[in-house]
Amino acid sequence: MWSSAVSVSAALLAGVLLCLALPQAAAGSTVRTTTLSVLSFGAAADGVTDDTKALVAAWRVACRVPRATMLLPSGHRFLVSPVTLQGPCSTKLTLQIDGTVLAPGDMGSWTKPRRPLQWLNFKWLDDFTIQGAGTVDGQSITSLQSASPANSPQVAHLPGTGLLYLTCNFVFQLVRFYSSYNVTLRNIRISNSPQCHLKFDSSGGIKVKNITISSPGNSPNTDGIHLQNTRDVEIRSSSIACGDDCVSIQTGCSNVHIKNIVCNPGHGISVGGLGKDNSLACVSDVVAENINVQNALYGVRIKTWQGGVGSVRNITFSNVRVSNVATPIAIDQFYCDRGGARCANRTGAVAITGVAYRRVVGTYTFQPARLACSDARPCTGVTMVDVRLSPAAATAPGTTVAPLCWNSYGEASGAMEPLSVGGCLQRSNGYAMPLTQPFNYTC
Repeated sequence: MWSSAVSVSAALLAGVLLCLALPQAAAGSTVRTTTLSVLSFGAAADGVTDDTKALVAAWRVACRVPRATMLLPSGHRFLVSPVTLQGPCSTKLTLQIDGTVLAPGDMGSWTKPRRPLQWLNFKWLDDFTIQGAGTVDGQSITSLQSASPANSPQVAHLPGTGLLYLTCNFVFQLVRFYSSYNVTLRNIRISNSPQCHLKFDSSGGIKVKNITISSPGNSPNTDGIHLQNTRDVEIRSSSIACGDDCVSIQTGCSNVHIKNIVCNPGHGISVGGLGKDNSLACVSDVVAENINVQNALYGVRIKTWQGGVGSVRNITFSNVRVSNVATPIAIDQFYCDRGGARCANRTGAVAITGVAYRRVVGTYTFQPARLACSDARPCTGVTMVDVRLSPAAATAPGTTVAPLCWNSYGEASGAMEPLSVGGCLQRSNGYAMPLTQPFNYTC
């Protein structure tokens, strides 16, 4: 009865709003917006009752009205089950989150066919905005990580150190955008995801500004922002705390600009891992500037699996301040997050060229820089300018190691601390040794 009532009221309201919206658009004198509160569609907003039906009903109406704003008002808590909100929709649709959106706390106990890969899934949208003073809360649904032995976190060792970190095979996204363009996220808070907080997949024209992402530093695989096959991205003026990469840039990404980001704690800003299972990986034209990384495993990192093909090129990290970071600068072409045959030596590698580190300063707890590049495809065109890194005050004597540069070609200039950071780069004319095998894959 309730469901049919919602459908009837939604249809009636849609007709009224469409009739009102069309004359306003035709008049052209002033731009007006239509605000639709989820409360008007039957949401209980008590944090206990499932409000998914009301959310979907409001979305279906707002999607049809130009310049509509779908409102989740402040002072209310909306419990929402995994849901897909999809377009195409009318222009300039806005989701205004001023209240709190809550994920079910027991999804980990659901049977496998019902267990979702995403919680809030947005797809096929254009010119869409999410904004507001509210919170998207995954309610620490860590039961997803332990729902089965295959998904249980595993303890792994950072190679060459005594440091431990957690890995997990299960991939879950709290908020995901797929095949969406000209999307803006601003001002909201995303917290307590079991794994990835915010993912953009096969999208473009993305702007993320002034958002807060928060999960414990010991929560496995809780990437802050994850980009895949996505171009023309701007991420700025945001604070990210998580248990994995604060920003993760995967294959198919280009023209990515990251600015004024605080990562504390986390695994820093990462390109990769790329080339897993001998796959083709392409990333280009990434700039990360004015980055503050604290209490992290890495500062700025590029990681590729052995055996992959493709390229990483034109990557710039500038004005990076690190504090209490294990390894502030890292290139790892031998990346492997689990043991066994997948970690065996392979001859192929994703090519890395044109990587610049400019004004990277602060303190480290293990190794200031680790550039471990492939024997088959060494890193070329690496530039270091004004890199000043010193052991953190609380670092015990004998627990740090010297910088490593393996098959990494480039030049260093300006102030260098320790001197061996820039000194370990191999000088050349910009070209590495001849390839050991033909390279037939291009990006």
